[in-house]
Formats: sequence, C-alpha cells, structure tokens
Amino acid sequence: MRRFTLIAIPYLWLLALFLVPFLIVLKISLSDIALARPPYMPQLDPAAGWEGLKSFFSELDFENFAFLTTDDLYWKAYLSSLKIALVSTFLTLLVGYPVAYAMARAPEEWRPTLLMLVILPFWTSFLIRVYSWMGILSNEGVLNQLLMWLGIIDTPLQIMNTTTAVYIGVVYTYLPFMILPIYSALEKLDGSLLEAAEDLGCSRLEAFWLVTWPLSRNGIIAGCFLVFIPTIGEFVIPSLLGGSDTLMIGKVLWEEFFSNRDWPVASAVAVVLLLILIIPIVLFQRNEQKQREAEG
Repeated sequence: MRRFTLIAIPYLWLLALFLVPFLIVLKISLSDIALARPPYMPQLDPAAGWEGLKSFFSELDFENFAFLTTDDLYWKAYLSSLKIALVSTFLTLLVGYPVAYAMARAPEEWRPTLLMLVILPFWTSFLIRVYSWMGILSNEGVLNQLLMWLGIIDTPLQIMNTTTAVYIGVVYTYLPFMILPIYSALEKLDGSLLEAAEDLGCSRLEAFWLVTWPLSRNGIIAGCFLVFIPTIGEFVIPSLLGGSDTLMIGKVLWEEFFSNRDWPVASAVAVVLLLILIIPIVLFQRNEQKQREAEG
C-alpha cells in the first residue's frame, strides 16, 4: 500500500496539473468560435448526462487544426520559434560551458560561492530582469551610452526591438539552466584521467577533447534540453525585447487568445506546440534515465 501511495502521488500531480488542463485545451481546440462567454461552443454539459456527451462528441471537428495549415503565419511562427530556440541554445552553450568549466576547476572553498552567484538571479523577479535589459539595450540605454563615451560609436545602435535583443534576453535568462548540469558533470570528473592522458602524450587541448568533453556530454545534453524546451514557447522576452519582425509562437498564441479572442484556434496552436515539445521532452527523459543507469 505504501508503494502504491508513493507511486500515486506524482501521477495524481501530473493528472491534476497536466493531463486535465491538456484535455480542456484539446476540447476547446475542437470547438467553434462564438460570441459568448467563454467565446467557443459546444461546451460539454455534465448535467446533460449521456445524451450531452454524445452530442458533444458528434459536434467535434478538426477545422481549427486544418486552418493552421492554410495560414502562413502559424507555420512561419513555429519555424521561427525553432530557429530562435536552436540558436539561443547554441549561444547559451558557448557562454555556459566555459563558466561551468571554470567553476569546476576552481578551488573547492570557492565553488559554493560561485554556485550561489549563478543561482542569485533567480532571487529576483523574472519580469524585472527582462525589464532591466530594456533599460540596458535601448537607444538611450547604458550600453549605447558606454559605447559612445568610449568613442566606439557615434550614433546609438538599434538593439532593442530586434532579434538580437531576444537572443541576449534568452541567453541571460536561461544561462543558469545550462551552467548547473554541466557543472554537475564536470565536478565529478576524476582529475587523474587528465593526468593519465597527458602522460600518454596528449596536449591539454587533446586531453580536454578526448576526456573532459565526452565525460561532460550528459550535462551538455541536459543543459541544452533545459534551455531549448522553454525557449520555444517563450512569450515575455520576445514581447518586451523583440520587435514586429520577431515572430514566435508564444506571441501568436497570446494574440489569438487575448486580442482576437479566438480560443479554439489558440487552443489548436497550443496543442500543436505541445506535440512538438513532446519529442525533446522524451529525449531528455531518456538521457536522464541512461545517466542514472550508468551511475548505478
């Protein structure tokens, strides 16, 4: 009974916070738009019993999903989101790996302090941190003022309301998610393996490539998934830092829900986005399972 209870708790959590909301969104995506409150129909009426249930399923259709294939906006938004997520993940890896490597090679008494500095931004509101980048990247912001004071530029650079600003915001926001798993993998690295590789004639660069990089691969994969998955559906960063040319599916989803009030189409967009995210989520879980099996 205790084993059943232990297993049931996470399944009930997933049922309440994932499966039930997903079924609600799926039901709305199969409904029709209506000038009502809420703005869709048909609605499942539990009081109608079996007849209401049969009526509900008889009126379902997939017109909203078919509509997504007829408008270029949606598939371009999906492709643009995938591109921004991939590029952001790569940039985050370029920045995060050296930081994690330096932390793992630092003296042991300094590692908790460095780890706290990485986690420290989480103590501040995510929205405030994004707003601070608006003050840094604007035409009259700190960055342009500094570059003009140093004489590097004569006129302010247009960074705000561009895809570049979105990349900066995403890399800054999700950098800890890349650093922490890589640092966890590098911290467990046995230094004697590097010494053995150098004794066998490898240079430091060759020892890094043949020993350190393969042993940190699980951390790299985990960090890439932790950055890539939330970036695809990101809404706040492209809305505040990006411009009209920055097309991401999170912005389209928000516009459909709150501006157009087309809940069925917006729900269809959300369902397709979730189906896209299932692939990296499953791959991430398999990587974590293989890592646990290897450690066991």
